[in-house]
Amino acid sequence: MLGAVLVRVGSRGSRLALTQAEGAVAGLRGRGIEIALVPITTAGDRDRTRPFGEIGARGVFVKELEEALLDGRVDVAVHSAKDMTSTDSDGLAVGAYVERDDPRDALCGADAVRPGMRIGTASARRRAQLLAREPSLSVEPLRGNVDTRLRKRRERGLDAIVLAACGLDRLGLAAEIGLRFDPDELVPEAGQGALALQVRAGEEHLVGAVDHAPTRTRVEAERACVAAIGGGCLAPVAAYHDGERLTGLVAAEDGSWVERRSGTDPAAVAAELLACLP
Repeated sequence: MLGAVLVRVGSRGSRLALTQAEGAVAGLRGRGIEIALVPITTAGDRDRTRPFGEIGARGVFVKELEEALLDGRVDVAVHSAKDMTSTDSDGLAVGAYVERDDPRDALCGADAVRPGMRIGTASARRRAQLLAREPSLSVEPLRGNVDTRLRKRRERGLDAIVLAACGLDRLGLAAEIGLRFDPDELVPEAGQGALALQVRAGEEHLVGAVDHAPTRTRVEAERACVAAIGGGCLAPVAAYHDGERLTGLVAAEDGSWVERRSGTDPAAVAAELLACLP
């Protein structure tokens, strides 16, 4: 394209991440912009065995992408919004949130949660809510990309695993889903189902054309609630905005107690939840 601007788009290198990145920036093509995808390996990708908390704080899939932005090696970084820290990093901004896909958690391998099942997940949030629903479950750690986790379920003889529905949908694997949990049953991670296009502060115009305002409103309310609570990637904290109301959750990791509060003000919902903590 004569006179087109080349925009380098950083993404994690997994099949899902690259599929998401290509879809997220597709709306920029034909606007005088050429796209070059730049795969970047993150700490969370390098270490596929240890729990996230042993690798580092929330942001294990984000840090290297942000460094590439700040160093000028890429112009845009595509993140799953749920992987981001709850506050923006200095010098960077979310220039666009692409229209949100299904935010729900998905049960793969079964069509219902039943007593005594062995269920795989690496998420403390999912573990806490599953055990609160059914204390007899054996919830086992399970890491890896989507394809790896589906394979490990079969290899380890797990009854089911829980994944983000949006990832399965984007990879054409919706047939693996036996149940999509209602957000009232399993409150999703803040930002789940949404893709964030991060840029250097002052360069939001690069991606502003694909910003979806309703998604931005919902996801930023969820992130603000989690930031006010102080939850990280491993803390059993969740927040979900359905377009009308925000629901926040805090829980014990073993599911022995769960507190939910709803409202329209993220700070107020967070304050109510913090008042419930033992």
